[in-house]
Amino acid sequence: MKKKLIIVLLIGVIGVVLYNYIYKDHRNISTEKAEFTITSIELSNDFQIAPSDSEKKYLNKTIVVSGTISEVNDNNLVLNQNIFCQLQDPINQSLQIGNSLKVKGRCIGYDDLLEEIKLDQCTIYN
Repeated sequence: MKKKLIIVLLIGVIGVVLYNYIYKDHRNISTEKAEFTITSIELSNDFQIAPSDSEKKYLNKTIVVSGTISEVNDNNLVLNQNIFCQLQDPINQSLQIGNSLKVKGRCIGYDDLLEEIKLDQCTIYN
């Protein structure tokens, strides 16, 4: 009887730990402190020189990137033709191609095919 109780309690504890691990709160990138503040040119150079080292350094990190807008859509924009930023909210400002801007987001990797650095959960940083 005592062994059954210990096994049930152990399974219960493991279940609670797994549940909390799997269903933990999502990150709120807009309120997180940026680990890196960098220009789009420096970030691009880092990924062109050493892509695997740069992915280890920046992957899943909150960064602030400054650059010039080269493309604008409703929910995304591109800085310096190679940093793709998926915005968290639709753009409500009048952003134009050629404007300088800072964007805060999470680096999700480098796309070899398109030669773009991908950021998601981006917000326009002031």
